[in-house]
Amino acid sequence: MSNSEEPAPAGAVVHRHIPPASLARLTIYLRALGALLAEGVERVSSDELAAAAGVNSPKLRKDLSYLGSYGTRGVGYEVSYLSDQISAALGLTRNWRVAIIGAGNLGKALAGYPGFGSRGFEVVALFDADQMVVGQEVGWLRVSPVKDLEAVVHRTRANMAVLAVPAEVAQELCDSVIASGITSILSFAPVVLQVPDHVQLRKVDMATELQILAYHAQRAQASDIAAQARARLAT
Repeated sequence: MSNSEEPAPAGAVVHRHIPPASLARLTIYLRALGALLAEGVERVSSDELAAAAGVNSPKLRKDLSYLGSYGTRGVGYEVSYLSDQISAALGLTRNWRVAIIGAGNLGKALAGYPGFGSRGFEVVALFDADQMVVGQEVGWLRVSPVKDLEAVVHRTRANMAVLAVPAEVAQELCDSVIASGITSILSFAPVVLQVPDHVQLRKVDMATELQILAYHAQRAQASDIAAQARARLAT
């Protein structure tokens, strides 16, 4: 291991800022640790955890250093403890209650996704503006009208929102969500949203991600073609 220090005491508050790239990888480590826990594994080395997460060991140790936890040389990481440390750093020890705005195909799929509960998120409300959709049941949820957003948010104590709505109404609904008191928003709308500084906004643009994937696939294909051409010339 990289260091002989013991992990920081349980419940210790670490104030170091975690860079976005490291933050994203922490979620991957947490998933890998969850799989190890399910298999009954109690301790894991940095090499083993890095391999499970698809990164190299130095990068993993650097990421975990932001939590104040370095493991123990020759012993490795205690899987349960490290999982708790990462969960605390990600805010997953809090009770996150999610409101989904938009009960179309995407919104309904998100509302019915069973993986949220095991990761600390409870979907407590689902909204739509279409009166043909309002009142429908999705799992145990009943679709509420958008006009009642503030009242339902207060009643359900929702503290996080997902926007699964068309671009043309996304800003208006985002403003309504903020007015209801929610300051953590995940948007699937294909548009840039304007929010106050105190609001945390994350954007998921699947079209952009597919375009980036296409770029890398094209480069890989070109590399393969070039390699085949060199092989033919060598024969």
